[in-house]
Amino acid sequence: MSGDLTRRRLLQATGATIAAGYLTTQASAADATTAAAPPLVVTYPIPDGIAQGATFDVKVRTPQGKWQPVSTYSVNLKMINAKTGAGEIKKSSLAYFDFAGTVEVMVTYTKGTVRRARIRPLSYGIEPRAEDNTLRFTLTEPRKIVVEVNDELFDCLHLLTRPIEATRPTADDPNVIYYGPGVHTTATGEVVVPSGKTVYLAGGAVLNASVNFKGVTNAGLAGRGLIYGTKAGGSTIVDSKNIRIDGVSMLNLTSGYAITAGQSEQVTITDFGYFSAGQWGDGIDIFSSSEVLIDNSFLRCSDDCIALYTHRWDYYGDTRNVTVQNSSLWADVAHPINVGTHGNTAQPELLENLTISNVDILDHREPQKMYQGCIALNPGDSNLVRNVRIENVRVEDFRWGQFIHLRVAYNRSYNTSVGRGIEGVYVKNLSYTGQNAEAAMMLGYDETHAIKDVTFQNLVVNGTAMAATMQKPRWFTVADMANMHVNEHVTNLRFLDSATAPTDAPPAITSSAAAELTAGASAVYTISATGYPSGFDAQGLPAGLAVDKTTGVISGAPTTPGTYDVTLSASNVVGAITKPLRLSVR
Repeated sequence: MSGDLTRRRLLQATGATIAAGYLTTQASAADATTAAAPPLVVTYPIPDGIAQGATFDVKVRTPQGKWQPVSTYSVNLKMINAKTGAGEIKKSSLAYFDFAGTVEVMVTYTKGTVRRARIRPLSYGIEPRAEDNTLRFTLTEPRKIVVEVNDELFDCLHLLTRPIEATRPTADDPNVIYYGPGVHTTATGEVVVPSGKTVYLAGGAVLNASVNFKGVTNAGLAGRGLIYGTKAGGSTIVDSKNIRIDGVSMLNLTSGYAITAGQSEQVTITDFGYFSAGQWGDGIDIFSSSEVLIDNSFLRCSDDCIALYTHRWDYYGDTRNVTVQNSSLWADVAHPINVGTHGNTAQPELLENLTISNVDILDHREPQKMYQGCIALNPGDSNLVRNVRIENVRVEDFRWGQFIHLRVAYNRSYNTSVGRGIEGVYVKNLSYTGQNAEAAMMLGYDETHAIKDVTFQNLVVNGTAMAATMQKPRWFTVADMANMHVNEHVTNLRFLDSATAPTDAPPAITSSAAAELTAGASAVYTISATGYPSGFDAQGLPAGLAVDKTTGVISGAPTTPGTYDVTLSASNVVGAITKPLRLSVR
């Protein structure tokens, strides 16, 4: 989940403090530009009137530099009482800063001696050095982490670090709605963003208003500031195209989801942070949308962290080509990832070409069996879920639930019909390490609403690879060994080791042969493929676009109008296949 250091943005925002080796604080932008080679740190003050955390004292410095204080926000989280259903608000802490190079972080625990400490995700391998009530550790690239002291899951420190911005808009930029450091409100409680405009929240800015996109194109929300305490969610994207949310965080919303995207396309959400305690405190919910990229984000939620649906409310249509990658998820309630619950019984819809890649699931706590699953595919309302790729996902020891849950559902609390089914799921390199997982579920509804063609490759549970070749009693199934219940309406379920080829044929590219983009606008195009693809490429892309060779997502903003003949490719263990793409940039 590391930040891309080639995408350095802001060098200095008004109100920020910069440290670069021996540079003095409050350095000018010109000074910082001249000294770009040494490590740099940018910190941001918390404005007056915003609650601050008191459990941790945080400082950061470049090697041999001066320690810089990092302010901590007070964050509300939620704990559900499993006997009464009541929700208890728990206090936590959030700090953030930007840096380039290497930095040392010092965290002082103000409540006493540090007996135990760990930094999560555990996959990062960051080991803190403890002395009395102080921890020290080093970061060599931007990370979004949790510092836990003495096994406190709520009263912990969330630390979001990001690359230094290379450029930032000015307050008088006509294409920008600019909010500088300080607390900001609006008369209506929202900011409605026109086409071609970007809302920019400078570091240290706190906006008490939702930022909404309604029937617009080429617009965005960016910066290093916060959306805080709103009453109607953080940002809603409706009937819009080419929308980018980048670098901001949201916390302490009183109600609503962080980000809702409905009937929209080419939506990018990157470098995002979110924390919730409200009822229906979902993170990112996608309805009837296509070409959506969620990247390099951290979400800790009091409901589903990420949910993918088709129809609900006034949103209609299929959901396809959605990628969640390089992110960390923590669900204090419900699922880290939930797919398929809501749809359109009258005119059945489809969720397809969904990718979950390089994700750390830090926690999951859900007492209700119907809503368990770190990753849950639960099609209801006549939805069909197909062509799902889950790869390189690490599930840590969560508190209560299942590490995976596939069910063709008819949940009468939300559905008016049973889902049509689940087809073509490839789960590669999924690991779970822990002791609290209940039995995972794979449940078709009946013969005509079934689960078909699910392949697990290198599924590792507590260090043991679950495969047909494993050592086990001959009358046990591999699912038994994995603590997984599979009913009779699941067909062609396979458990492969890492060396066994999942197919004997090359992949097939199913994405469109033509696409139209807008110069200067944020774009997403997914190379979708069947046949267990393991790699992708795109040759001949226009400047401003790049392809992720693991997930097949082409993203960025093309700079030059024109028509481009692009060659797409997808490969698996058998071979590679190509397909031409006519890409028009207007």
